[in-house]
Amino acid sequence: MRKILSLCLALTLLAGFMLPVSAEKPVEIIFWHSMGGVNGEAIVKMVEDFNKENEGKIKVNVEYQGTYDDAINKVKAAGMSAMPADVMQIYDIGSRFMIDSGWALPVQEMIDAENYDISQVEPNIAAYYTIDGKLYSMPFNSSTPLLYYNKTAFKEAGLDPDTPPTNFDEIIEMAEKLTIKDADGKTVRWGFGMGNYGWFFEQWIGKMGLHYVDNDNGRSEEPATKVVFDENGGAAEIFKIWKKLFDEGIITYLGRGNTDAKAAFISGDIVITLESTAALKSLLTNVGDDFEIGTGFFPNIHPDDKGGVSIGGGSLWMLQTGDDARQKASWEFIKYMISPDVQAFWNAQTGYFPITVATHELDAFKENLEKFPQFGTAIRQLHSTAPEYAGSLLSVFPESRALVETYTERLINGEVTVDEAVQKLAAEVNSAIEIYNLTN
Repeated sequence: MRKILSLCLALTLLAGFMLPVSAEKPVEIIFWHSMGGVNGEAIVKMVEDFNKENEGKIKVNVEYQGTYDDAINKVKAAGMSAMPADVMQIYDIGSRFMIDSGWALPVQEMIDAENYDISQVEPNIAAYYTIDGKLYSMPFNSSTPLLYYNKTAFKEAGLDPDTPPTNFDEIIEMAEKLTIKDADGKTVRWGFGMGNYGWFFEQWIGKMGLHYVDNDNGRSEEPATKVVFDENGGAAEIFKIWKKLFDEGIITYLGRGNTDAKAAFISGDIVITLESTAALKSLLTNVGDDFEIGTGFFPNIHPDDKGGVSIGGGSLWMLQTGDDARQKASWEFIKYMISPDVQAFWNAQTGYFPITVATHELDAFKENLEKFPQFGTAIRQLHSTAPEYAGSLLSVFPESRALVETYTERLINGEVTVDEAVQKLAAEVNSAIEIYNLTN
């Protein structure tokens, strides 16, 4: 028995020495994102599928970093000496900082090296992230603002449920018919309501065909040095609308951002509101069968405005890690994330645009569009906007948005006039720009 056991042990050891050398470990990269809830779940599923397809070659470690602000502050804290990720999802208004930092590897370098066909990316979306002919990051979760309305309430008020308002003259006219008051004259349903959101201010500047900042809207080789919305009259026109809406009792204040406005729309307390295309899926889910949701283009300030909307959301940035293998793996991952099938899944799960043109030809996308035709409004609005209205790039956009909201509140509260709001807003944003340019 001992001889047999010894022979078995010897054969086992010999077999061990004869086993082929194990394959090299896969290249591992880190992907930082800022998507919570169902959007975050979709991200995790997409990464899992990529890892399965690339098993043994590339492994993506996906890490949620909190809000966009949280994520960009973490990469700022890490600095160039220790890039904390290989691919990072960054919001649109972080683009100018990423370019100026020198920490990003422009995806244009990978595109040129591979002769990658960039024409498959929606041109109006790619335009936002393109500066001097160079695409710095790959569009990913792109959105624009839309007008949402309660079609059921439109019918009840005798309005055409298939004809949403296109400008504020029409919004005000329709809101008067849609507003409901009780016997004591108290408003129980508002015809229109919107959040105090700095992003909308930027969109209205673009809808008027105007620039937000100088130096080709911050898109020239030289970054923006000042705002121009005070000089071209854009800010004044927007503040006048806010003042009119409150002076005439057309709307009630629904706070900063869109949380309160979204909740009021879902509950039926307001009939018309403004929100991102990315909110469509959650609105449809939360409203359910309570009423039918309609969608329209983001409204003009004036009936004859000829501008367009710009992209919001985020894009995928490659960071300068200095590791060639990881950068190549990162590029493969980015290409996967914008592939038609993956973008169809992303669109269906979240409501963000499919940024790849070929996605529109897939059955999965067509079926989702047939089920939720409201998505079609976002696509039509995107295609009706010229690339020249891609929007501005500004290093201090987070600060600027906060200041826009502050002065909107001060105007509503009667603390400043329209002219004072414009002047003070411009002065404070210009101060922030000056400090940033001096220190960067």
